[in-house]
Amino acid sequence: MRLRNIRGAREAMLESPYVIDAPEQWKGRWAELFGNSNPIQIEVGMGKGRFITSLAEGNPDINYIGIEKYSSVLLRALQRREEGELHNLYYLRLDAEALPEIFAPEEVDRIYLNFSDPWPKDRHAKRRLTSPQFFQRYDRILKKHGLVEFKTDNQELFDFSLASVEEAGWILKASTRDLHHDGLLNEGNVMTEYEARFSAEGKAICKLIAYRKR
Repeated sequence: MRLRNIRGAREAMLESPYVIDAPEQWKGRWAELFGNSNPIQIEVGMGKGRFITSLAEGNPDINYIGIEKYSSVLLRALQRREEGELHNLYYLRLDAEALPEIFAPEEVDRIYLNFSDPWPKDRHAKRRLTSPQFFQRYDRILKKHGLVEFKTDNQELFDFSLASVEEAGWILKASTRDLHHDGLLNEGNVMTEYEARFSAEGKAICKLIAYRKR
């Protein structure tokens, strides 16, 4: 279960130069914030930040934005970020439904979804980050050849996500139900906190990559 109530977390968000307040003001202007025209990639629901921090450290020519709606979780990512010198990573504290209000059309190069909340009840299906409704939101901000990459240990959610790709009119570029034994998709794989834990428990990790029809 994610931490949600650490005293002082919200205050730390407001004080940090790495957490962008009023991000809607940067819509269409994120390149100005980073000071370059490098591709922008985002992780929605980044948790404690292991994944996106590792990406930022290994790819200085790509700009990254981590998105998390819980202050206490975002605080953990912020603490991890402050351990090193990074100029290509910022954070947003917001709900993923707001993405089209934060990013302009074709402003984002890639979207990462890692071990998202499965929202197991059918009546909550629209809240799943791989629902057709969310693919519509991603469609509004991704570049022409932009990608969505999704990882999970939840087989039912993966089934739902594969169906959503087709229902949303997207194209499945690649998929696997055992990432760590897939020589192609596992090449260069960066693990999240959950991924490392679940893999150590012997659980298979699923992954899909999808893109829009154009």
